Amino acid sequence: MIVADLLFFILAAVMIAGALGVVLSRSLYRAAFCLAATLVASAVVYLALTAPLIAAVQILLYTGGLLTLVVFALVVSGSTDNPQPWRRPVPALVVAVLVGVALMPIAWQVGGTGAGRGGLDDGVELGVLLFTRYLVPFELLSVLLLAAIFGALTVARRERQA
Repeated sequence: MIVADLLFFILAAVMIAGALGVVLSRSLYRAAFCLAATLVASAVVYLALTAPLIAAVQILLYTGGLLTLVVFALVVSGSTDNPQPWRRPVPALVVAVLVGVALMPIAWQVGGTGAGRGGLDDGVELGVLLFTRYLVPFELLSVLLLAAIFGALTVARRERQA
């Protein structure tokens, strides 16, 4: 039990440091790498909670797909510097604290339920639902993401020409 607690606290520290790196970094590329560290650490937390399917989705979709999309957008747009990293830090801090305080009762309630496995250990149920009942929304989501990529390319091209 002590090893699991120690692992959790180490991963929590990595996630907090990565999140702070995303917010405080002046380079967008460094922020992307800090985001990757945060996402991988959260995937390891999912593995520690015996949720291998969610950990795999975290690695494949978020760390792989989303981060690739972010780096691709940075390369296409050509903007690597952020001249004003602190636009309104005080209101952002106030909102973050208020959201954290609002979520604390929910976190304490969920933490005390003693929930075990979520039933998605091997992903069979999820796969069957995804490719039978939810096939059309799944494909529409891929079309929406493709449209977002084309929109980002169009905006980046307009900014470069101006």
